[in-house]
Amino acid sequence: MRKLLFENTGMKIAAVVMAIILWVFVTSRGQSEVSMDVPVELKNIPRGIESIRQGIKTVSVSIKGQERLLRNMKAPDVRVYVDLSKAKKGKGLYYISSEDVSLPSTMTVTSINPSSVMVTLEETLIKTVPVQAVVVGRPGKGFFVSSVEVNPKEMTIEGARSEAGRVKFVRTEPVDITDLEETTVQDMRLDLAGRNIRTEVQEVSVKVVIKK
Repeated sequence: MRKLLFENTGMKIAAVVMAIILWVFVTSRGQSEVSMDVPVELKNIPRGIESIRQGIKTVSVSIKGQERLLRNMKAPDVRVYVDLSKAKKGKGLYYISSEDVSLPSTMTVTSINPSSVMVTLEETLIKTVPVQAVVVGRPGKGFFVSSVEVNPKEMTIEGARSEAGRVKFVRTEPVDITDLEETTVQDMRLDLAGRNIRTEVQEVSVKVVIKK
């Protein structure tokens, strides 16, 4: 047995080397590389901190893999994350490596450009502000708006201190009372357009009392 094991050692080594070369040749055939712009997503932002500014929104990722698989790859298949679990308030530079790129297991990342992103973080502010109903139109002839009631009357908001600190109240989307001749109660969404804040609920009840 020992003789058989070590007999023709040179030929056996050559056969193994040839097998490895053949495997590399076969697996490398059809290999290709593409570059695509991928949005940068922030994750694991510590509680009590908000992202208020991000230096870049996308990075160019070069990906290598089988040409057939690359052709079938869709934009959602590739994600780029920046882990902020250890981040602190203020401006910081965070690097992006291949480990921060999520993509199909058969593919590899060859380059990321740029490989870092500047992120500015700020303290979260939580406060309570009044809710104002927006009423448009006029009731029917001979009728008038006696009162407008909002429930709840106040709302807790939260967001970055520089943003939430400027908010004095939140408005509802418009309640149209054109030609109405009786009291109306409607659930209306809050109008937060252009404001990077969050609210505890998305809708409030608005009661417009119409009398003759």
